[in-house]
Amino acid sequence: MKITSIISFNLLIIFNTINLMAQDIVSDFKKDKDFKKWFIINDGVMGGISESNLSISKDGYGVFQGDISTENNGGFCSIRKSLSRKYIGNKNILKLKIKGDGKNYELRIKANRNDYFSYIKTFKTTGQWQEIKISLNEMNPSFRGRKLNMQNFNNNYFEQIGFLVGNKRNEKFKLIIDRI
Repeated sequence: MKITSIISFNLLIIFNTINLMAQDIVSDFKKDKDFKKWFIINDGVMGGISESNLSISKDGYGVFQGDISTENNGGFCSIRKSLSRKYIGNKNILKLKIKGDGKNYELRIKANRNDYFSYIKTFKTTGQWQEIKISLNEMNPSFRGRKLNMQNFNNNYFEQIGFLVGNKRNEKFKLIIDRI
């Protein structure tokens, strides 16, 4: 009986460790077989003319770049990836390994991919490789640039992740993403 309990306990630890390791990476562009699940949404959805693209560099990084235009009430570019429900468990920090261009970007998540709003957190890039840690419970709900009168993110899963750039000026941008 005692040996059975020890074996069961060890198997439970192994299973939980493997499960947590599998859930640690949300996206790794060097290993991401689902690159086509990322999609672009620019300000053209509301009449703007900003343009962006997402590609894979020869080094295997995701490269999100483009031109922001404030003409026609525009001014943003974004990329998103819908996921199978990503359970967080007791983890509440997302780590980004990115290289930006000194501009501000938003990390955006949706608990349910069909929600009309996103939870956002703005971060500043330095032009160097950075590991940025974002606490999920600091991400506030937002819709079309307006903070909503709702609780910050407090779910135990999310189904969509993305980045948005829109600094209210005409500019080129480039965000290189290694992994999330």
